Amino acid sequence: MSRAEAVGVESEQDVRDVREVRRIWSLGLFRSELGITFRRWRTLALLGVLAAVPILVGIAVKIETSDGSSVGGGGGGGGPAFIAQITNNGLFLVFTALAATLPFFLPMAVGVVAGDSIAGESSAGTLRYLLVAPAGRTRLLLAKYATTMTFCLVATLVVALSALAVGALLFPFGEVTTISGVPISFGEGLLRALLIALVVAASLIGVAALGLFVSTLTSSGIAAMATTVGLLITVQILDQIPQLHAVQPYFFSHYWLSFADLMREPVYWDELVKNLGLQGLYAAVFGSAAWARFGAKDITA
Repeated sequence: MSRAEAVGVESEQDVRDVREVRRIWSLGLFRSELGITFRRWRTLALLGVLAAVPILVGIAVKIETSDGSSVGGGGGGGGPAFIAQITNNGLFLVFTALAATLPFFLPMAVGVVAGDSIAGESSAGTLRYLLVAPAGRTRLLLAKYATTMTFCLVATLVVALSALAVGALLFPFGEVTTISGVPISFGEGLLRALLIALVVAASLIGVAALGLFVSTLTSSGIAAMATTVGLLITVQILDQIPQLHAVQPYFFSHYWLSFADLMREPVYWDELVKNLGLQGLYAAVFGSAAWARFGAKDITA
C-alpha cells in the first residue's frame, strides 16, 4: 500500500471514529436530558396531577351513579366524550380521561417542560457549559426536543394507565360498543385505547415545538413557560369563536378531539390525518424557527 493510500484509509477511519463519537455523545446527551427532566420535582408533580384526573373523574362518576341513575341524572348533562358509558364499561374511563385532559392539562404540562428547556438552562447559567464541544447547538436542541416529545408520550400514558386502573377497580369490563353502535371485543377495545393514547401524544408535538421556540427567545424559564401556556389558552379561546371559523382549521388545537373517530366502526380517518399533518407542520415551522434563533443566540450575555 502506498503512503497516499495509507493516509486515505487513516482519514476514512478518523471520519468514522468522529461520527461514532458524535453518535455516542448524542445518545448520552439525550439520556442525560431524560434523567434530568424526569427527576425534577416539577415534572413529577405534573405527572401526579395528570394521574389524579382519572381518579377524580372515576370517583365522581361512581358516586353520582351509586343510586342506579345515569351520569348527569339522565338529563343529557354535559361532560367529556364517552362519560355516559363509563358505568357500563370501565375502559371508557380511558377515553373520557384523555378527552378531559387534552384541552388543557396535557398541553399545559408539555408547555411547561418545553418552555423551560432552553430558557431554564440559560437562567441557571448552565447553557454555555452544555454547548462545549462536541455537543453543539443543533445536537443540544434536538436532544431537548426529543426529551419533550418523550414527555408527551409518558404524560399521555400516565393518564391512560391511571384511568385503566381506576376503571378496573370501580367499573365492570367487557365488550365495547363503538360510537357507531357496533360491538367489538374487549381486546380490540384495549388496542384502540392504546392507539388513541399514541394519537393524543402525537397531537402535542406542535405545542412542544412552539414551547421550544419560545424558550429560545428569552433567558427566563418562568417567562418562557408562562408565555407558552398563555399562547395555549389564547389559541383555545380563539378556536371557540364562530367568527374565526375560516382560520380555526389552522390552529394546532382544532383537531385534537378527532381521536374519538378511532372509536367508530369503520374508523374515520379524515380529521385524524388532518390533525397529524397539522402537528407535523407546526413541528417543522417552529422547530426550524427555534433552530435559527438558537443558532444565533448570544449565550455569553
